[in-house]
Amino acid sequence: MLDGGETLYARLGGYDAISAVADNLLPRLMGDDQLGRFWAHRGDDGIAREKQLLIDFLAHNAGGPMYYTGRNMTLAHKGMRISESDWSRFLGHLNNTLDHFNLGEAERNDVLGFIESTKSEIVEA
Repeated sequence: MLDGGETLYARLGGYDAISAVADNLLPRLMGDDQLGRFWAHRGDDGIAREKQLLIDFLAHNAGGPMYYTGRNMTLAHKGMRISESDWSRFLGHLNNTLDHFNLGEAERNDVLGFIESTKSEIVEA
């Protein structure tokens, strides 16, 4: 809960808004020359499942009613060789997605702060 008692989930617009962000962000990542390798040779069903896990993860961690059933970030990303450069490109796409939705400054800072808190679990040194 934050200042007005509203969760970040509510301030972002709930499930539909988080789903729309995933719908906008994933094609950006998949089409990126450097990051696209993480989705190469993946079937549509696997990508759809991954997208749903992303939505559930974000909604759950933003204080929403979703229950995240996926693995923790360390286990989910282990062995993918995600570099600092990959992380920076991801953040660029995320910021472009947030710009697309004209996310308010407080919400943007909260979203980016949360995403940054996962970096050590995702990026391999």
